[in-house]
Amino acid sequence: LPPHRVPVPLHHPLTKVGMPYAAVDPRRIIGIIENNEPDRIKPFTPGDWRSRKIADHVLNFLLGEMWAKRIPKEFLPLQSGVGNVGNAVMAVLGETPDIPPFTMYTEVFQDSLVDLMERGKLMAASTTSLTLTPDALQQVYGNMDFFAPRIVLRPQEISNHPGVVLRLGVIAMNTALEVDIYGNVNSSHVFGTDVMNGVGGSGEFTRNGYLSIYMCPSIAKGGKISSIVPMCPHIDNNEHSVQVVVTEQGLADLRGLGPMQRAGAIIENCAHPAYRDYLHRYLEKARVGHIRHDLETCYELHLNLMEHGTMLPGLDLGNGLE
Repeated sequence: LPPHRVPVPLHHPLTKVGMPYAAVDPRRIIGIIENNEPDRIKPFTPGDWRSRKIADHVLNFLLGEMWAKRIPKEFLPLQSGVGNVGNAVMAVLGETPDIPPFTMYTEVFQDSLVDLMERGKLMAASTTSLTLTPDALQQVYGNMDFFAPRIVLRPQEISNHPGVVLRLGVIAMNTALEVDIYGNVNSSHVFGTDVMNGVGGSGEFTRNGYLSIYMCPSIAKGGKISSIVPMCPHIDNNEHSVQVVVTEQGLADLRGLGPMQRAGAIIENCAHPAYRDYLHRYLEKARVGHIRHDLETCYELHLNLMEHGTMLPGLDLGNGLE
């Protein structure tokens, strides 16, 4: 217990610490239940062309960082959030020859990683849970001698440990529900009130990773919702920690930029064209300060969505593929 804690001696995703068993006071055990009921994980929605374009933008960014020698030639450990976008990014990285075989220091191990590991592209993975569909889980069980030495399962306080994430230089790649024009990220709550999902370890990885990348489609529900908004009604990760924002429209590298530069980069590179004029107008009429905002209209898009079922009444994108 504090103040007697020492640094976690972990220097590689496969490093093991602690004991190979759990210490439990026998007096607290009242029974042991044997069970072979498998986990039941529903498959994620298959990736579409948007997921692929997001993955391509992330790939090109990481290749540029390698060529600029900001990422070493042996690469750095990756962390990936849950979902079809994360799966698409990992698949693209896995099929790109210019990306060397890599390791992962992450919280969840998804279906896409099973094939990458069998192909030798993913050499090792540290994780907390195997978030695998039944078929993928059986694939692991059927070849346990191969997978067991390459995967370490850790408690969350170690897999998400800020000191370890910082020491390893983890590249954090997570998904967002929405991002505001300055780079604040909402990953969990719709309208700032209704929980869509938990944030998991995204906060620890975002604040302590070597690079922090957030990804999402620029629009949802056929264009009725913009993922780029003036102000997020709920913030899980703030602008001080978010370095890169990516949608299918493009990528905004926010490192070293001031607030107005960040806003311009996000609107021009990440917002859907149907929403860019609105976002530019919002910025122009916002009150001048260290951060420009118009508190009377900062949630206008969300209020429109609640009242009219679309953020921009009258906007019709058809099937949303534009």
